[in-house]
Amino acid sequence: MPPRQRLSPAGRRAQLLAVGARLFAARPYDDVLMEEVAEEAGVSRALLYRHFPSKHALFAAVYEQAADQLLADTRFDPADSLAEQLVQGMDVHLDYFVANRNAVLAANRVLAGDPVIQTIMTNELDALRTRLLAVPSLADERTREAVSGVLKSWLVFVQVLCVDWLTHETCTRSELRDVCVGAVLGALRPLLAEDPAPDWPPPRPGTAG
Repeated sequence: MPPRQRLSPAGRRAQLLAVGARLFAARPYDDVLMEEVAEEAGVSRALLYRHFPSKHALFAAVYEQAADQLLADTRFDPADSLAEQLVQGMDVHLDYFVANRNAVLAANRVLAGDPVIQTIMTNELDALRTRLLAVPSLADERTREAVSGVLKSWLVFVQVLCVDWLTHETCTRSELRDVCVGAVLGALRPLLAEDPAPDWPPPRPGTAG
């Protein structure tokens, strides 16, 4: 075990979260041991368990931190078109999914029925939907409610499709992103007075513009 660094409680928690995030990304959930987390962090198991009483608690904290960071990195800049904002948001999430494949699969499959993990994911999806509702021009409350329902269903669709893609990779990353973006644009068009993305889809490589 490496020499223990003297850290504040907040600093120690951050260090343990970083170690946990690295291990959960590198290997399947069941293969990550708390003893290994303690060893890599250079702390005793007793100290680790004071911060996180179980592997589940550590994973939940890692995943909640990741969800918060994804929300921070998904900017939804009003200066961009809706399509540009959707592409940016999908790219942020796909970058995380690819780099943390094992953690994403753990949250969505190994711990699929876990209420703590599900609450973390639901809260992030609800926050994303709230931001997206500010993007289209919504003429009335009825339209807003219809769009909200579409976005709620679409975010679940994206979640399921991306998890399946992490397992099978039946298409390229760019194709996956464009399928997801195209799905919500197609679903929104009948509800809005103006086409939210008249230039979508972009020309495919090798085809005329």
